[in-house]
Amino acid sequence: MAPSPLSSSPQRKPNAVVLVSGGLDSATALAIAIRDGFAVTALTFRYGQRHAAEIEAAKRVVRAAGVSRHQIAEIDLTLFGGSALTADLPVPKDRDLGQNDTEIPITYVPARNTIFLSYALALAEVSESTNIFLGVNALDYSGYPDCRPEYIAAFERMGNLATRAGVEGSDPLRIHTPLISLTKAEIILLGTSLGVDYGLTISCYDPEGDGIACGRCDACQLRLKGFRKAGIADPTRYSAAGVSTAR
Repeated sequence: MAPSPLSSSPQRKPNAVVLVSGGLDSATALAIAIRDGFAVTALTFRYGQRHAAEIEAAKRVVRAAGVSRHQIAEIDLTLFGGSALTADLPVPKDRDLGQNDTEIPITYVPARNTIFLSYALALAEVSESTNIFLGVNALDYSGYPDCRPEYIAAFERMGNLATRAGVEGSDPLRIHTPLISLTKAEIILLGTSLGVDYGLTISCYDPEGDGIACGRCDACQLRLKGFRKAGIADPTRYSAAGVSTAR
């Protein structure tokens, strides 16, 4: 007896929206979503950030991953300022990240992840997706309040209350944060095992015009520490002025 067309047709992959910044963490989250069998729509933001080189990095990462759907949203968070990434404020350099510093650093962009996830939520609805991937991390990070597990859980609850898909749909929204409990070294080792080319990424908050990393900001320090602990060479290009500090 011949199989019915339904039983012989390949199962359609579930859709997922993946936030891709061009940095190390989001590149790894993208690779995990692909590994786990999702049909990905990548979402990147040009929000007036001083490290706009990350947008080109995001394009490289998405292309290398073989993802054809890549939305770049244009928003202007410089209207509000309040951060060294969106206002004329110096980016902190050479901070001791080993200290228990309870103060949220000036590189925190007010409500950034809430804004980003709201856009991702809208895109998920129109792309018939109930899955959003975000590369936040709550261990080796700069202390941002919108990277914590309780924040992600609260936004997921809100998303299921605030959308048609959440109210009428059979599958609830899920925000995947596969890196949230990993160290930077563990993230790098995982991404390397998945074939992520970290030479395509940029982490620096204050890169030179051609995308060369400073080697001294929080993001550079965390990245360098992670590669050292992973025992893998960091493929990022660092400025000559920051080499002595970065290495």
